[in-house]
Amino acid sequence: MPKGQPKKRYSPEFKIKVIETMHNEGLSHREAARKFEIPAHNSVAKWERIYLEEGKEGLCIERRGRKSTGRPPKLGKKVEEDLIAEVQRLRAENAYLKKLNALVSERVRQEKNHK
Repeated sequence: MPKGQPKKRYSPEFKIKVIETMHNEGLSHREAARKFEIPAHNSVAKWERIYLEEGKEGLCIERRGRKSTGRPPKLGKKVEEDLIAEVQRLRAENAYLKKLNALVSERVRQEKNHK
């Protein structure tokens, strides 16, 4: 494809037709690309992977451009403090429940031994 020329975009309906025809007729990616005059057979392979993983709806999602790899947004100071406080509370609760479980288990064991 010459430089400066945009890539051809295919409709979701066309992609579904290509994949379903490929499956029904037992065509390879190359054969399907040739039959539907798609220059790159790896496009058909990509469409098939999406179709198998996400279904027909997956082919309707726009996937052009780069994915964002930026850092997640910073939490507000108040939210961060609340989360830290909740983690501390949950750790204390967890420790309490472990001790309680150990005491109950010990009491049950002692009662079994005295019978």
